[in-house]
Amino acid sequence: MLILISDAFDKSLPEKLAVFGEVTEDKERLAEADVILVRSKTKCTREYIEKAAKCRLIIRGGVGMDNIDRDCCREKGIIAVNTPKSSAIAVAEFAFAFMLSTASRICYYDSTMKAGEWAKKTKRSELYGKTLTLLGYGNIPRQVAVRAKAFGMNVQAYDPYVKEAENAVLIPDLKEAVKNADYISMHLPYTAETDKILNEELISAMEKAPVIINTGRGKTVDEEALAAALKSGRVSWFCTDVYSSEPPAAGENPILACENVTLSPHVGANSSENLLRIGQEVCDTIERLIGEGKL
Repeated sequence: MLILISDAFDKSLPEKLAVFGEVTEDKERLAEADVILVRSKTKCTREYIEKAAKCRLIIRGGVGMDNIDRDCCREKGIIAVNTPKSSAIAVAEFAFAFMLSTASRICYYDSTMKAGEWAKKTKRSELYGKTLTLLGYGNIPRQVAVRAKAFGMNVQAYDPYVKEAENAVLIPDLKEAVKNADYISMHLPYTAETDKILNEELISAMEKAPVIINTGRGKTVDEEALAAALKSGRVSWFCTDVYSSEPPAAGENPILACENVTLSPHVGANSSENLLRIGQEVCDTIERLIGEGKL
């Protein structure tokens, strides 16, 4: 069995995978690979998959699967899976760090101090008692909810595919879910259903000019509509780790031109601890599929 590591994983992974067969990071050997490991950089399009003539398994290290053509995988009998649980803590902490830094004005205080200013009169705010709406209630937002409850926040969530939620009150209507939110944290996969779900219509339903955090997928946001809302004050601040195209092009993505934003380069899952968890889940998946006779 040849295992191709196509993207960045923990450096210890090749040695761990060696028990299953030969391991390579040489992308020129795609046609020989039985198993392909990707994260978000490699795009497993139909064209890419058709070049992987021997492939029987693609593992996406992380949560989303939108960079894999799963219809093509099904046609060719290729198993395509992700590592859904491994990234929950890392991304949840990152989303919560966005919330904390915005409420406490950390970026502002840091930049003004470095500029020689003493902005002591600029007030910060607390998360305690504020309402947080989670869009999506999978593994990651469940971890955000735990942290938010510990900070004394009122937590509610919108997820049409979840019937019960611990640590959050489920709101069945999307507009109602965002209506009274002080903070909105987005944790949605990118699908036809979620494409630009954060748009002018949804923003119009928000009554508190909330802070919005997106650590899910960039294409779930109508960036033009959000930029207009940031400039008008209908949304007070936007923190994002993801963009409609990555890296975002200056002059093309209107979010980059807004002042009231905090930006990061899609690093929410990039903790060293998480990369170790992803690697372990990859190994567990391969071992399980071998045991089931599928590899």
